[in-house]
Amino acid sequence: MLRFYRTDTETQKISRTDIIEEGCWIDMVSPTDEEIATVLKSTNINPVFVTKMRDDDELPRIEASSDATLVVIDVPAINENSKYVTYPIGIVISDSYIITISPRKTQILHNFRVNNIADFHTAKKTRFAIQIINAAAAEYLRVLTAIYNTIEDKENALKKATTNEDIVDLLMTEKTLVYFTTSLKENSLVLERINKGSVLPLYDGDSDMIEDAIIETGQAIDMAGIYREIVQSMTETYATIVSNNQNNNMKFLAGITIVLSIPTMISSFLGMNVQLGIIGTSPAAAWIILIGSFAVSIITAIILKKKGLL
Repeated sequence: MLRFYRTDTETQKISRTDIIEEGCWIDMVSPTDEEIATVLKSTNINPVFVTKMRDDDELPRIEASSDATLVVIDVPAINENSKYVTYPIGIVISDSYIITISPRKTQILHNFRVNNIADFHTAKKTRFAIQIINAAAAEYLRVLTAIYNTIEDKENALKKATTNEDIVDLLMTEKTLVYFTTSLKENSLVLERINKGSVLPLYDGDSDMIEDAIIETGQAIDMAGIYREIVQSMTETYATIVSNNQNNNMKFLAGITIVLSIPTMISSFLGMNVQLGIIGTSPAAAWIILIGSFAVSIITAIILKKKGLL
């Protein structure tokens, strides 16, 4: 998808435009070869800056050339399996244009398209880049809060059911938090470089916005770390619970086996032509043996129960 936006100088609202012009925002989402060719022909920026960003695994960084600067950050998103992941967004800043390239759709850029970002102007390219990074940090905080709520729901569910699937689900959550922590730390390094003012020109108010982004990114890193420790603790605890439950089940089955084997042992012994004396001549011999066997089984079961083996 390729779209062009420009902020109206009178209304200060962003709107679509049909052509690439100076001061506009070139928005590229999973661009095709034809769309890339159109942008490169009109802007004359380094082709590598655009083609690299078609990869989902691009790492956050800053690259500079003679005609433009590329800023790459990771943002949170939901994939086709409804799992939280991170995707890169490339921000190319030149003297005349700002270009965003993302391999997938993200809510962060959508908020800019629909005028949900205050003090947003397409011609203020450095500020626009900082606002995107700031929005990404806020989105991480929102997503981490949602993940924490999910963790609490899983904790309540695991109190009632501790299956392998529950443990695997927790491990997937931990994996997501690892990815988030890594991406946030790399985003933080990008912010530190921008804050030095050596890669992008900074204007009045930009430093404050960068400081806000650095603070929010730091908060997100701390939150991701805390939630990861919680998930690790839960995983270890419930893995132990599953193991203990399995041991208890095996112990119970072993106790039941002992109790049920007693009548079998007695019947087998008495079935080998054993002299039973008076009991053997009694018409109620079978009932006496049967009742006696069950009495011994019950006594054995009571003893095992008291010892915690049943």
